[in-house]
Amino acid sequence: MEYRQLGRSGIKVPELCFGCGTFGGHKDEFFKAWGAADVAEATRIVDICMDAGLNFFDTADIYSFGASESVLGGAIKHLRREDVLISTKATFRFGTGPNDVGSSRYHLIQALEGSLKRLGTDYIDVYHLHETDSLTPVEETLSTLDQFVRQGKVRYIACSNFSGWRLMKSLSVSERHGWGRYVGHQVYYSLVGREYEWELMPLALDQGVGALVWSPLGWGRLTGKIRRETGIPKDSRLQSQLVREIGPQVPEEHLYTVVEALDEIAKETGKSVPQIALNWVLGRPTVSSAIIGARNEQQLRQNLGAVGWRLTPEQVVRLDAASQVPLAYPYWHQRQFEERNPRFV
Repeated sequence: MEYRQLGRSGIKVPELCFGCGTFGGHKDEFFKAWGAADVAEATRIVDICMDAGLNFFDTADIYSFGASESVLGGAIKHLRREDVLISTKATFRFGTGPNDVGSSRYHLIQALEGSLKRLGTDYIDVYHLHETDSLTPVEETLSTLDQFVRQGKVRYIACSNFSGWRLMKSLSVSERHGWGRYVGHQVYYSLVGREYEWELMPLALDQGVGALVWSPLGWGRLTGKIRRETGIPKDSRLQSQLVREIGPQVPEEHLYTVVEALDEIAKETGKSVPQIALNWVLGRPTVSSAIIGARNEQQLRQNLGAVGWRLTPEQVVRLDAASQVPLAYPYWHQRQFEERNPRFV
């Protein structure tokens, strides 16, 4: 397992991170479709990860309404806390009150204390804002996060699903006040979702923000089970209308074109489709870690096989070509002036 710097920070994280959305998912349709591991099953998964050098675990307060954090906390009790890296997130609604949502000082203090209690720990290694809050002043949010760092309750701060301008504004405000800055950005990025490359990747390169990639298998579309001839398998979580609608949308023809390119390279390398898709993501600029999930030990070991090798440059070019989509404005216009706007990928 390779360890990489998390953006422009001093901490190193493994190139794969385990996403704990499959822990405790028995309380609603959305998270039940991901998985419902209890503490015993989660402990087995955590031990397999640790043996492979993957000591980074990502969760969120909203995952199964706190159950994911509670299960993860139980699954790492037998380990030394300093041997484990924990990432969790807040911003989404967690309660019925008018202030039980957002990135206000009120809600973040409440959310952090709840996460610490459920996880059974005194500190969080990487604390994310899960989504943009356009109603709370950036200064209020960042001063609160900086306070968490100074109190020792949080080691590093990060964000998730931010637009480029909001992330840049946040970094500027942190610099102006000498507050802790975002060193990571949890983003959606995959062979069937490459919008991250348009604005956020150049920003991350310029500002030293490491990408923590969620759903690098395209929301379950690049698991190797979906084919043009057969469509979506009956046991896929994509059979849930809620899961389909809340996640990224991918035109079917584009998906099949990408899958066929993956199949060709799978035959050449002896690797599986998801291993190739993950390896492609890990080879991209700014990527510090890719978050993998697994409902069981077999899926986990399959995903762990994505590291320790590299696609050839020629194979990367073929995957790039198969997954390319038309650029939005102003990116298609800038692409015509490559002498001064060189491509990063």
